[in-house]
Amino acid sequence: MKTLIATLIAGLFATAAFAQSSAPAPASKPAASATKKEAKAEEKATKADAKAEEKETKAAADAKADVVKADTKAEKSKAKAHTKAKKKIAAAKKDAAEEKADAAKK
Repeated sequence: MKTLIATLIAGLFATAAFAQSSAPAPASKPAASATKKEAKAEEKATKADAKAEEKETKAAADAKADVVKADTKAEKSKAKAHTKAKKKIAAAKKDAAEEKADAAKK
């Protein structure tokens, strides 16, 4: 009985000593390298997100520029169409006035 109690007490002291030892410190180094790998992976993901966002922004800016160009082009063509229409109306009025003048002369 005394040996059993002595063995249990010795086991208790051994467990306490083992728990306080610095052996787990080297085990944390792989965890640190894993943390570095995770950090690198996260950094790559962040860079990829930034690049994707930059591409989206660039595409949106290009689309806006295209819209502006199209609007400008449309305004120019619209102005040309209005000018042509005004010229046609003026020519038609002139022709009508000439016809009235010719009709009045006869």
